[in-house]
Amino acid sequence: METLVVDASIAIKWVVEEEGTETAVNLRSRFRFAAPELLIPECANILWKKVARSELSRDEAVLAARLLERSGIDFLPMTGLLEQAMSLAIELSHPAYDCAYLTAARGTGTRFVTADARLLRIVAERASSEIVGLCVSLADMRNDPH
Repeated sequence: METLVVDASIAIKWVVEEEGTETAVNLRSRFRFAAPELLIPECANILWKKVARSELSRDEAVLAARLLERSGIDFLPMTGLLEQAMSLAIELSHPAYDCAYLTAARGTGTRFVTADARLLRIVAERASSEIVGLCVSLADMRNDPH
C-alpha cells in the first residue's frame, strides 16, 4: 500500500466536516500516511481556532484531537528536515512549515497531498520539477487509480 505525506489541511478533514472531507476520508482505505511531527501542533491550532470561532465546541475539538492521535499517521521527526525546509522556504519565498511537508515527501520518495491551493500554486510557479512532481491536490485524488 502506498504511503502519502499529508499536511494539516488533509488530516483535519478526517475529523471535522468541511469541504473535501469525503475525498480525504476515502483516502484512508487506499493509502498509509506519514507527516512531519509539525502536523501535531498545526492540527491543534486549527482545532483551537475552530473553537474560538464557535465552529466547534470544546468537547468536539478534544474528540477530534483524540481521533487524530489515533489516526495511524507515521510521524517523521523534524530533526533532519530543518535545513532542507529552510532552504526550500527561501527558494520558494514561502513559509518553512509548509516546506517541511515538501521536504518530508522528497526525503521519503512519496507523494505529498494537500488541500492548500495557495501552496500548490506557489510550488507550480517556483519549485523544481522534482518537487512539482511530488505534489498532488486533494481534488485530484478523487480519480487517483492507486
